[in-house]
Amino acid sequence: MRILRTDEARFAGLPDYPFSPNYLDVEPGLRMHFVDEGPKNAAPVVMLHGEPSWSYLYRHMIPVVADAGHRVLAPDLVGFGKSDKPVDTADYTSDNHVNWLTRWAEELDLWNITLVCQNWGSLLGLRLAAENHRRFSRIIVGNGMLPTGDSPVPSVFRLWKAFASHSPWFPVARIIQLGTERTLSSGELAAYEAPFPDARHKAGARAFPKLVPTSPSDPSSAANREAWRILEKWRKPFITCFSSSDPITRGGDRLMQRRIPGAFGQPHITLSGGHFLQEDSPRQFARVILDALKAEMAA
Repeated sequence: MRILRTDEARFAGLPDYPFSPNYLDVEPGLRMHFVDEGPKNAAPVVMLHGEPSWSYLYRHMIPVVADAGHRVLAPDLVGFGKSDKPVDTADYTSDNHVNWLTRWAEELDLWNITLVCQNWGSLLGLRLAAENHRRFSRIIVGNGMLPTGDSPVPSVFRLWKAFASHSPWFPVARIIQLGTERTLSSGELAAYEAPFPDARHKAGARAFPKLVPTSPSDPSSAANREAWRILEKWRKPFITCFSSSDPITRGGDRLMQRRIPGAFGQPHITLSGGHFLQEDSPRQFARVILDALKAEMAA
């Protein structure tokens, strides 16, 4: 496996990202970066980003949750952020991503996890939680889903998949801005470009759309179906927090509310914003997390 590592200097002086770096090898020679804030003896809140972002996406939420006394961990998926970046897109499979995240959670000995996931973070996170269900105590999903390829996908996604695979131009910051209602500053846009100094570093971002099953025979379809079989028996709290202006995942919240027993009676919410609700409504999203944790403490 050929691996690239983004120069740390590219991350110097990022706006609103004061967090100390932490690293862990998820296999020999493959390093994953993660933010780890708040008291280490508190139950962990794990925030998973998606495509084509990194833990910077959660910069406004991490301190809010950590300051309330919770341990907050936000890993950069392999291929993103400060984590190592294999050069070959073939290395970025759903199985590999889930295995890397599993090793990360095992090495840190994380239990009683509150999972917060969005976008491709849900694609991987929901399977991660299903396959390691004893480690997780609740799930909060924002603008995400776990498709199996058994239902038609929107035509806009097929176009996006083709673009990611074939376009010579892959403007990461522009993609984030298109999924965000507010106008990001030049510093914020630069922060999203920071992990990717050249095209070779973008293999993980280009590979991600291929991981979404679009037919029943796709490589990840069987594993996602098995995850759904576990989620359909999931009775721990399951909360959806979607946004009002996301055409990509619209309706996915209602589907999960119907199919997952742990979603019954939960305070599902719709926030104002586009696909990246961490950018449009970060404090409100953080409040959903804190309210869920308070509900457990009061129970």
